[in-house]
Amino acid sequence: MSISIENKVALVTGANRGIGKAIVESFINHGAKKVYLAVRNVDSTKELEAKYGDKVVTIEADVSNTKSINDLAQKANDVDIVVNNAGVGTPHGTLGDDVEKDFAFQLEVNAFGLLRVANAFAKTLEEKKGALVQLNSVASLKNFAHLSTYSASKAASYSLTQGLRSELGAKGVSILSVHPGPIDTDMAATAGFDTDSTPEVVSEGIVSSLKAGDFHLFPDEMAKQVEGAYQGFSENVVLADFSE
Repeated sequence: MSISIENKVALVTGANRGIGKAIVESFINHGAKKVYLAVRNVDSTKELEAKYGDKVVTIEADVSNTKSINDLAQKANDVDIVVNNAGVGTPHGTLGDDVEKDFAFQLEVNAFGLLRVANAFAKTLEEKKGALVQLNSVASLKNFAHLSTYSASKAASYSLTQGLRSELGAKGVSILSVHPGPIDTDMAATAGFDTDSTPEVVSEGIVSSLKAGDFHLFPDEMAKQVEGAYQGFSENVVLADFSE
C-alpha cells in the first residue's frame, strides 16, 4: 500500500543523530505535519527543536524498556508512521568470555525493541492504516565475523519484521524493512567501516519506498549489490505465499 509522508504524523526512535535525525529531516521536508522524536536523552534534540519548532515533539523513550514504550504509544497516539530506528551495534565476534552478555544486550535493543514498538503501536497503526518502518541491515542477511552478535540480532529483527508483514499487513498496515550497508554514522565508524554513503540516502529511500508500497529497501551502493544477489530468494521465499 502506498503511503505518502505529506500531512502525516510520524514517530522516529533514536531521532537525535545519524540515520534517525536524517529521517526526521526528510519527513519534514516532504511535508510531514509533525514528527515525534523518541530518544533516551531529551536534551539531545535541541538542535532539531530549534530548527523545526512545533513540527517536532521530543518524548523520552527507551526501546529496551517495555513500560517506556507503552507510555510512548499513549502519548503519541495520533501517529500514522512509526520508524523504529533505535539500535545498537557493538563490534563483537562469536567467541569471547562476554559474548553471551553482549548478544543478550544487542537482542534486547535490536530485536525485543522491535517487538515492544510493534505491539505498543499496533492498534493505532491499524486504525490509521499507517506504516511501520524497521531499520534492519545487510547484516541481517549475512553474518559479518567482527559484528557476529550484531548480525545475529539483526537477523532476528528481520525475521520478526517478516512476521509483522503477515500479521499487521493483513490489517492494512504497511511494513517496510530497511537494509542499509555501511552508512557514514558513529556506529559505522565504531565498527571500522569507511564509507561515503550518507544518512540521507537511507532517509530519502524510506520516503520513496513508502510511496511505492515496498517491503524491502536496500538504499546504498553496497546494499543494492546485496539486493541483486538476494532478489530471487526474496521473491520466491520471503515474499511468497505458502498458505495455499
